[in-house]
Amino acid sequence: MSELIRNIPLVALRGMTILPGMVVHFDISREKSVKAVERAMLRDQKILVVTQRDPEVPEPGMKELYRIGTVVLIKQVMKLPKNIFRVLVEGQERAELTALSEEEGHLCAEAMTFEEEERLELDERSQEAMVRGLKDIFNEYARVHPKIGKEMANQILEIGELGRLVDQISIQIPLHYEQKQSLLEAISLSDRFDRLCVLLTNEVEIAKIKADIQAKVKARIDKNQKEYILREQLRMIREELGEDTTLSDADHYTEELKKLQASDEVKERIAKEIGRFKSIGNNSSESAVIRSYIETLLELPWEKASEDNKDLQNAKEILEADHYGLEKVKERVLEFLAVRSLTRKGESPILCLVGPPGTGKTSIAKSVARALNKKYVRICLGGVRDEAEIRGHRRTYVGAMPGRIANGMKMAGVKNPLMLLDEIDKVSSDYKGDTSSALLEVLDSEQNNKFRDHYVEIPLDLSEVLFIATANDVQTIPRPLLDRMELIEISSYTENEKLHIAKEHLMQKQIEANGLEGYQFSISDGALRKTISSYTKEAGVRNLERKLGQICRKAARELLEGDKKSLKVTEMNLEKYLGRERYTVNRLNKENEIGIVRGLAWTSVGGDTLEIEVNVMPGKGEVMLTGQLGDVMKESAKAGISYIRSVSQIYQIPDDFFKEKDIHIHIPEGAVPKDGPSAGITMATAMLSAITQIPVRADVAMTGEITLRGRVLPIGGLKEKLLAAKKAGMHTVLVPLKNKPDVEEISGEIKKGLEILFVEHMDEVLQAALVKENP
Repeated sequence: MSELIRNIPLVALRGMTILPGMVVHFDISREKSVKAVERAMLRDQKILVVTQRDPEVPEPGMKELYRIGTVVLIKQVMKLPKNIFRVLVEGQERAELTALSEEEGHLCAEAMTFEEEERLELDERSQEAMVRGLKDIFNEYARVHPKIGKEMANQILEIGELGRLVDQISIQIPLHYEQKQSLLEAISLSDRFDRLCVLLTNEVEIAKIKADIQAKVKARIDKNQKEYILREQLRMIREELGEDTTLSDADHYTEELKKLQASDEVKERIAKEIGRFKSIGNNSSESAVIRSYIETLLELPWEKASEDNKDLQNAKEILEADHYGLEKVKERVLEFLAVRSLTRKGESPILCLVGPPGTGKTSIAKSVARALNKKYVRICLGGVRDEAEIRGHRRTYVGAMPGRIANGMKMAGVKNPLMLLDEIDKVSSDYKGDTSSALLEVLDSEQNNKFRDHYVEIPLDLSEVLFIATANDVQTIPRPLLDRMELIEISSYTENEKLHIAKEHLMQKQIEANGLEGYQFSISDGALRKTISSYTKEAGVRNLERKLGQICRKAARELLEGDKKSLKVTEMNLEKYLGRERYTVNRLNKENEIGIVRGLAWTSVGGDTLEIEVNVMPGKGEVMLTGQLGDVMKESAKAGISYIRSVSQIYQIPDDFFKEKDIHIHIPEGAVPKDGPSAGITMATAMLSAITQIPVRADVAMTGEITLRGRVLPIGGLKEKLLAAKKAGMHTVLVPLKNKPDVEEISGEIKKGLEILFVEHMDEVLQAALVKENP
């Protein structure tokens, strides 16, 4: 029967729900709750406990409380420190809160109890099935929740009556207060059964999922723990064996790989090699090979580039300050910089500077790198004869290493340096391969973006590298290689250019090198000119720098020994520092002579004049050639004789002359080898002069190749030859007409004081060279 209970003291519970049949204690500290308990103890010891919807509300009202609570009997009250009371209660029955009031400082309620059904209106078989089903679910719950003790679970499973079984399971299992409130609010037994079954099933599923997650986490932790323990053991073993560096090196390589600026392909390859490095022992012979390979790959500048200087004026000033002359090189570099500034890209040129030794080919490359703000790398190719020097060795060989190109990129640290290929004309080949052929790919702008070094194996991008090659002679460079480069000729310096270079660059350098900065030391222009002309014989300025160094060393000694503060070297006292004059210039002859003609020659140290002498003697018509002449020069002499014989009637030469007379052609300085066709017109003029006894003008020099018909063909090295003629004091120089464009390019400083006559036939040569007119 339902019963209305009036004025029953009420305690609001926070985070807790008490079910009928439960024996449980709870702590109270709120004054209203304490007074409600005290009021109940003075009456029948019964109170109504109702759970708060929100535990944080300090003073709950009707709205803040659940509607269904439990009438409990107070068993015991204990006072704890800090004004806390612990109350032990036993749940009696469910009750619905219908009204709430406050009396004498505590909450007082009006509640309606419920008539609870003990069994369902079902047949025994159905109830037995429900009991067994609930027991199975509880048994599964107890299995996955070890907190339900075995003894407690067995006691519950022995209960055969459905209502009692439902209530005992509800009381014993640890549920959240909201879930217990849900069971409390289920008034009918069937409702409680359904709710309990759903709750238990959910809890079992949650427990299974939780166990599964925990198993996975545990497995992962166990694996990590196992790896950690194994690594520690391995590290200890390696330490004992003195091999504890492999893993630390591998970790270091991995960190470096993360910082590396490179494509995914490169990074994958390096990561793979690091994995191999980890897996092999430190004593393995392959370990050192892989270590070296990984370090090489990590040091290469795959995507790292430096920022080029875009200031055209600044670049021009740097080039002008560092070098005197070399206008073509400077002009080409500034053109490249201008195109790069306008297009934001522009292909890097591949230049080849060709010229005699000591003319500044290598040093201008350094200046170009400084002007363009590029990293500078010099690769000397002189004497290189193995292809592997360029392409690298394959890693299968012991002691394999990358080629010079890849190594140069590694040294530069950026992918767009200036790379100087010094002495490219000195490379050679042997049975190990052709070095020049290996350079073809490097210097081809269409292919070098995928240059493959045998050691590195991953394609290297050389398209942004500014290549500058140097050579003394293009004749020894293979044609395909020469075709890939843009040739810029650097010719010999004039005496005036050498004077400027000495004053503006070399002197200061030698003064600093020899510690003369603090002294008043100077060299006059006359002394410099004499040093250039009488103590050096070269196209460049290398020996000149040595001579200036010699002067500075002797001056340093003199200043210290004589306790002087100043010293001036002049033309008069130069011999004191450099000794007697080493070279004398072959000045023009004072008189016109028969059979002697001044020719012009190109040498590796600049131009020179050659006095060609011809004598005619009684004999059997033989022609003798002396002076260590090459085959080409001998053939030019024979072509000259043939031409003279063809015009013998014009010059009234007897028919039997070439049968009865011997002709001897000699070119002085017999120890020096001579060759080339450019002395053809000179030898023909000398022979005709000797045969006809007509003198040749002493102030005339000439150069040009002769044909059988007397035509004059063009020659090379004209600038150096004109310099030699001017130095010898010549007034007139005969030059092939087809060399006229070359003459126009030569500076006026060289041509000043020279009368240059262009000739295209021997008639014109003889007209200008012989003293009297032809008969």
